[in-house]
Amino acid sequence: MADGAAKLKPESKSKKDIKNLVETIIHIIFLVLGLVAVGCVLVITIYLVISGIPAIREIGIIDFLFGTEWASTAADPKFGILPFILTSIYGTAGAIIIGVPIGFFAAVYLAKMAPPKVKSVINSAVGLLAGIPSVVYGLVGMLVLVPTIMKVFNVPDGSSLLAAIIVLAVMILPSVIKVSVTALESVPKEYEDASLALGATKTETYFRVSVPAAKSGIAAAVVLGVGRAIGEAMAVMMVAGNVANMPSLFESVRFLTTAVASEMSYSSGLQRQALFSIALVLFLFIMLINVLLNMLLKRQKEN
Repeated sequence: MADGAAKLKPESKSKKDIKNLVETIIHIIFLVLGLVAVGCVLVITIYLVISGIPAIREIGIIDFLFGTEWASTAADPKFGILPFILTSIYGTAGAIIIGVPIGFFAAVYLAKMAPPKVKSVINSAVGLLAGIPSVVYGLVGMLVLVPTIMKVFNVPDGSSLLAAIIVLAVMILPSVIKVSVTALESVPKEYEDASLALGATKTETYFRVSVPAAKSGIAAAVVLGVGRAIGEAMAVMMVAGNVANMPSLFESVRFLTTAVASEMSYSSGLQRQALFSIALVLFLFIMLINVLLNMLLKRQKEN
């Protein structure tokens, strides 16, 4: 008996060593993958800074950021991107104002109220909406939405900031709905049961217990929506008119993304450097929004 126990101990120790080795290897793999993700962000940041700073130095940061005229191919070129910045801000804000409430209430309905069959159908539709290429959104917007805006508002051209806002609002819906549904479904059922036991209605429970408990996930959904709205180029280019005007709801406009996409293919010299500077501004703009939202969430958790 003693000899048998002695034989089992080395085998058991060997299995434990193998298990620890496997755990260590998996830990190293995950660490490397995480470092790769961080490295990609650093490489993109360094590349944009190196490529974008020279144009800002030559043009002047005040003239570049606050100039109201963009004429990159003129005999006396102008490189003011204030119209692009304001258009991107207004367009993104408009899309968030329209898209986030619709996506949020749809997510609450799907996660907490919808019957299984209805939930299955709507989830399939949302998944299909997420898989549609942006150029298809732009094509439908150009053929349907733009003429509709012309007729409804009696304007000479429907390619405008309003058309871009509506298209972007539709495009961010899948991100907002899917992530918000996941966050709401992750709320422990005990929270809701306790609220119902105290006499709250189901609707009160969903909006006063489940939603606050899932606010981090819902905020992540909003961040994804903002990123999608700011970073979209093709669909916006097809419905916004792509003209470097100061933003107006019923006039053709150009976003930061479309400014880069529309001129990069034939740009050279200072014009090309200025386009990289626009990309740098866009990148910093997205980073700033993420930092502000994370700070807001952190402050709410502390309170």
